[in-house]
Amino acid sequence: MDTRFTLFDNEIATRFFKRFANAGLVIQQSPLPRSTQELVSLRASQINGCGWCIDMHTKEAAAAGESAVRLHLVAAWRESTVFTEAERAALALAEEGTRLADASQGVSDETWAQVRKHYDDDQIAALVCLVALINAANRLAVIVHQKGGSYEPGMFSAVFD
Repeated sequence: MDTRFTLFDNEIATRFFKRFANAGLVIQQSPLPRSTQELVSLRASQINGCGWCIDMHTKEAAAAGESAVRLHLVAAWRESTVFTEAERAALALAEEGTRLADASQGVSDETWAQVRKHYDDDQIAALVCLVALINAANRLAVIVHQKGGSYEPGMFSAVFD
């Protein structure tokens, strides 16, 4: 399956991505821990089958010091011991917020209670916005068949400044 369309070479898409990146910057600069941001982005991307975003968030997390063991276990976080209770709450929110069509209730009250237990209002705002943003990014990349494998950590930081 070849890439259908290179969004990064299109003027309209580039203008859109600059604004998209600015929204991401708000989240990145929030008090939500960077490791949690990358784990949540990775998990949503795994669910959505977005190779480009899996590649990006795995490499960004590793470059920021995340361990290979934790990165390998994100897909099976419920069956592992390497995530904190707070990270588990964030990963549950990411899954339930990504799989909206799979559950009539969306994010469960139990998951929401765990998120409220571990995060303050600013962190929750960032977490909810992050789940929405990564799902949008996944859809953009999957629609055009953007392939994973060529991403280098930080490669877009100068492009969208």
